[in-house]
Amino acid sequence: METYSLLREFADSWMLLALFVVFLGVFAWVWRPGSRKVQDDAASAIFRNETKPAGDTSRVKEA
Repeated sequence: METYSLLREFADSWMLLALFVVFLGVFAWVWRPGSRKVQDDAASAIFRNETKPAGDTSRVKEA
């Protein structure tokens, strides 16, 4: 059997199944209990310093 046909057969069967399982895993991970807080925190991260500018963290303060 030539390489192309072997890889094509693998992609049509087992790889499709493997990628579907990965999709279901990611879907379950996103919708798991307790992920709402993490998602809300990520969604509001850009508004954290809305009332005042963020401090300059590039310089180290000397004592």
